[in-house]
Amino acid sequence: MILVTGGAGFIGSNFVHDWLSCEEEPLVNVDKLTYAGNPDNLAGLKGDERHVFIHGDIGDAGLIADLLDKYQPRAVVNFAAESHVDRSIHGPDEFIQTNIVGTFRLLETVRAYWTGLNGPSKAAFRFLHVSTDEVYGSLERDEPAFRETNQYQPNSPYSASKAASDHLVRAYHHTYGLPVLTTNCSNNYGPYQFPEKLIPLVIHNALAGKPLPIYGDGRQIRDWLYVTDHCRAVCRVLEAGRIGETYNIGGWSEKANLDVVHALCDILDELRPLSGEWGVGSGPSQLPTSHSPLSTYRSLITFVKDRPGHDRRYAIDATKIERELGWKPAETFESGMRKTVQWYLDHESWVRNVTSGAYRDWVSRQYGAKVGSGE
Repeated sequence: MILVTGGAGFIGSNFVHDWLSCEEEPLVNVDKLTYAGNPDNLAGLKGDERHVFIHGDIGDAGLIADLLDKYQPRAVVNFAAESHVDRSIHGPDEFIQTNIVGTFRLLETVRAYWTGLNGPSKAAFRFLHVSTDEVYGSLERDEPAFRETNQYQPNSPYSASKAASDHLVRAYHHTYGLPVLTTNCSNNYGPYQFPEKLIPLVIHNALAGKPLPIYGDGRQIRDWLYVTDHCRAVCRVLEAGRIGETYNIGGWSEKANLDVVHALCDILDELRPLSGEWGVGSGPSQLPTSHSPLSTYRSLITFVKDRPGHDRRYAIDATKIERELGWKPAETFESGMRKTVQWYLDHESWVRNVTSGAYRDWVSRQYGAKVGSGE
């Protein structure tokens, strides 16, 4: 048995699905179900006795202690986090509470459980903490990609809170001997991603005939990693990673945001071509007046004011995990992006269910009323 936290979110739910498709070992899944934790992500697991879902907070020490005592997991995999940079700029408090205070309380509870284990169970136990490349800061175009030895230089409340959680995990290993592993991944994409992040937002807006918002000049560069590749890497680190070590997980796929949006538009042009004067939207009120009729989704691209402190480039050097553990991504950018677009086309009801009124209000505040609401 393993215990997974944040297993109803984007990456966490993909990990749960991937684990149960590859392993016979059951898991307990704890998630607070905030805006990005979605029970619909786990709907396909209904009736699977290997999956035990618990609605709860990693900061609830009593709950976590009870679960550890009841299920006696051999490992804890911590995906639980507030993870969106833009939200952290507008409201950092939740990021501090979940990513720092929550991680601290989880570590304390897990440490007490691990201390009480005996013999082989204690030696085999692992605490795996999932983090982000954003803790390393920003790179210039000609700088080498982030390695595990890079100095931390977080530039947003989100990345600062994740950096703090990473430091706590490291400290609990060096101070108390807790057998920890840390992974820092690049930008994930794929199924079940909440449509405030770039790729699902673009797909959702394009299918609705709404503008596709691009921050600044769109030349911010990210390393893109298909989420299932990330999940397989986490499994491999849990299986064979060296205690106390950090492993960077990347896709070896640096792309500018604008190039990503162009690729999405081109795939949509092929898989869901625009038809009629107003394309796939519900009417002219959704489209910029200068863009009718439309022949390509690229016509919907709209540049908006850049966000404060926007990091220019992230890139991951994933040499260590390949050298030590034999992992490398199975998907190329092109194959992963095509799978992602097809998934969203096949699961439009999922998108409708998660795009609540609260989400639409947030998009309007973030990108402007016209882009957010289509007005």
